[in-house]
Amino acid sequence: MRRFADLYGASPLHLLAMLASVALAGYAALELFSSEPILVLVWFVGAAIGHDLVLLPLYALVDMALVRSSRRRRVDEVTARAVPWVNYVRVPLLVSGLLLLVYFPSILRLSSGYETTTNLSADPYLGRWLLVSGVVFVASAAAYALRLRRSAPG
Repeated sequence: MRRFADLYGASPLHLLAMLASVALAGYAALELFSSEPILVLVWFVGAAIGHDLVLLPLYALVDMALVRSSRRRRVDEVTARAVPWVNYVRVPLLVSGLLLLVYFPSILRLSSGYETTTNLSADPYLGRWLLVSGVVFVASAAAYALRLRRSAPG
């Protein structure tokens, strides 16, 4: 068992989990491609282009601005050893942005077939996204404040 872990780098259970996840992803890809292969390819190409040409430069600029503003602040010895404050902004932005990316047709009320398919209204999506985003930002701010309180001398 130890020889396997030395060769593979992890336990056999890890290898089994990876093989199972690849098999599940392969099954999902086959199911997707069997129904509408052209639409799936168009979606993947559009997602890759949209991410690489639009989203990546956008969130790289936001992150660069956050990092530059964090360098301007005075850094003392106690907070320099801890997690930088910019990470307490990055995580909620990531969660909020990912939710917006996944659910933007419903949040912006662009999906016309949602109500006819599910018999549910798409109206609550915007409010729920704002609520979840607000909760994540408040929780992150509370975690940062707690960290500052614990690291303060005295």
